[in-house]
Amino acid sequence: MKTKIETALLLVFVLVCGVAPALAAPSAVVLTLEDAAARAVQDNPNLAEMQARYEAMAAIPSQVRTRPDPILTVGALNFPTDSFHVGQEPMTQLQLGVSQVFPFPGKLALREAASAFEADAARFGVAETRLGLLRDVRSSWWSLHYLDRALEIVVRNQELLRQFVQIAKTKYEVGDGLQQDVLLAQLELSKLLDQSIQMTGLRRSEAARLNRLLGQAANIDLQLPREVAPGLPELAADEALFARAEEFRPRLHSVRSEINAAQSRLDLARKDYYPDFTVGAAYGARSGDNPAAAGGDRADFLSVRVSVNLPIYQTRKRAQAVSQRRSELDRRRYALQDEVNAMRAEITAALADYQRAGEQLTLFETGIIPQARQTVESMLAGYQVSEVDFLNLVRSQVTLSNYETLYWRALTMANQARARLQAAVGEEDLSE
Repeated sequence: MKTKIETALLLVFVLVCGVAPALAAPSAVVLTLEDAAARAVQDNPNLAEMQARYEAMAAIPSQVRTRPDPILTVGALNFPTDSFHVGQEPMTQLQLGVSQVFPFPGKLALREAASAFEADAARFGVAETRLGLLRDVRSSWWSLHYLDRALEIVVRNQELLRQFVQIAKTKYEVGDGLQQDVLLAQLELSKLLDQSIQMTGLRRSEAARLNRLLGQAANIDLQLPREVAPGLPELAADEALFARAEEFRPRLHSVRSEINAAQSRLDLARKDYYPDFTVGAAYGARSGDNPAAAGGDRADFLSVRVSVNLPIYQTRKRAQAVSQRRSELDRRRYALQDEVNAMRAEITAALADYQRAGEQLTLFETGIIPQARQTVESMLAGYQVSEVDFLNLVRSQVTLSNYETLYWRALTMANQARARLQAAVGEEDLSE
C-alpha cells in the first residue's frame, strides 16, 4: 500500500513540474495574432463603411467647384389675344435664350477647398477606424489567449486534485490519513469545476466578440496558438511617443482638416456679402412685314442681360452666418486641443500599464512562480512522510495555480496596453 502512495505522489510531482503536457484536440486552423489583424482589416464591415463614406465625400469637391448648369429658355412673347397670329404685331416673337450664373470670384474655390478638407478628414477617419479596429482585435485575441491558458491550468489542477483525492483516500484506508483530507480535496475539485464552467462561458463570449471584429459568424470556433513570442520589447519614453503621435495620429490630422474646412466655410460666409451674377442672351424670331416705308421684312431681336442678386439682409442673414462659421471654427480648435490632451493621457496610462505588467512578468518568472513550485515540491515530500498536513499541501498547489494564472494575465495586460499605445500613437513600431 505504501508503494501505491509513492507512485501516486510521483505522478503528482510530474504533473506539477509540467512534464505531462495538457491533452488538447488538434486544430485544423490556428488563428495567429497577425492573421487576425489582417482578416479584420480585410473583412470588417465597419471599416468598409468608413472607406465608402470617404469615397463618397471625395467625389464632392469637383461638384461644388463647378458652376451651376446654364439655363435654356424657350418662350413666345407679345402674342395678340384677339387672333394669336404670329405676324400680326411687330413685337410678337418666338424667343430662344440661354443664361448662366457666375458666383462672385473666389466662392467656388472656397467651396471646393472646404469640401476637399472635409474629404481629407474622412480619409483620416478611415485610418483612425483602422487603428481602433486593430487595437480591439489585438485586445480580444490576447483575452482569448489568456482564457485558453487559464483553462489549461484549471484542467491540469483538476487532474492534480483527483490525484490528491486518491492519495488521501489511500492514506485514509491504511489508517495514515483523515477523512477530512478526502472531503477537502473533493471540495477544491468542485471549486475548480466551477472555475472551468465560468471560464468556458467567458471564452465563448470573447470568441463571439473577436468573430464580430473579423466580420464573420459569431459561433465560428477559434483556435489560437499555444506558444507566443517570449519577452516584451522596450518602448520609447512618453515624450517621444507624444511627438510621434503629433505626427502620425490620424485623429489629430482629421481634426486639423476639419479646422481648415471650417476656415474655408468662414471665408465663404464673408464672400457671401458680395453678389452673384447672371448673364443671359436671347434670340427673338419675328414674322410678318413692316410697312414698305419702314423697310419690309421685320428684323429679329437679340437681347442681352446681366443681373445680380442684392445682398441686402446683411445683419439678419450674412452677419449671423459669419458668426456661426466663426463659432464652428472655434469649436474645432478647442476640439483639437482636447484631442491632444486625450491622446497624451491615453499614451501615459497605457505606457504605465505596460511597464507595470512587464515588471509583474519579471517578478513572476524569476521569483514567485519558481518559489511556489519549490514550495509545492517540498510540501509533497513532507506530506509523503506525514510531516505536512494535507490542507497546507492543497493550499500550496492552489497558490501556485493562482500565480501561474496571474502570469498569463500580466502578459495579456502588457500586450493589450501595447495595442492601446499603437492605436494612440498611430504607429506600429514604438521602440526608441
